Amino acid sequence: MKLLIRQRVFSWSDTYDVYDETGSPKYYVKAEVWTLGHRIHVYEHGTGEEVGLIQERLLTMMPKFEISARGRSLGRVDKRFTLFRPRYEVDYLNWQVEGDFLGWDYQVTSPAGTVMTISKEPFHWGDTYVLEYGDRTQELAGLLLVIAIDAANCDG
Repeated sequence: MKLLIRQRVFSWSDTYDVYDETGSPKYYVKAEVWTLGHRIHVYEHGTGEEVGLIQERLLTMMPKFEISARGRSLGRVDKRFTLFRPRYEVDYLNWQVEGDFLGWDYQVTSPAGTVMTISKEPFHWGDTYVLEYGDRTQELAGLLLVIAIDAANCDG
């Protein structure tokens, strides 16, 4: 299964449209403009219901994000210090995320093996990611992870 996450270029805040494999809108993502650190909301396309929230923790050496889904706190996504390849830890799912040298392709693994892959599409006006996953129950967790990684990459 796949999700296409496409950032809108000409908007005041980070805004993304998320499409399923058939090209149908599935979610939309909107960041708050006047906040310290990132505060990003994820909504279901059809209902407008908020299904996820990503909040950046301030005063940390590396980016850290508190993740909530459907009003329930799940845990954190932490960027790890590395020299050549971006790495993240997803504490609430016991996932490890490792990117390539450019930070365009990521493998998400658990102790059981590869969970999903994230690929950044080149040659687009805004950031565009493809999330490929096998377990439909992890779709929202994967989407929240992609948005957190993009926010961490924007921080530098």
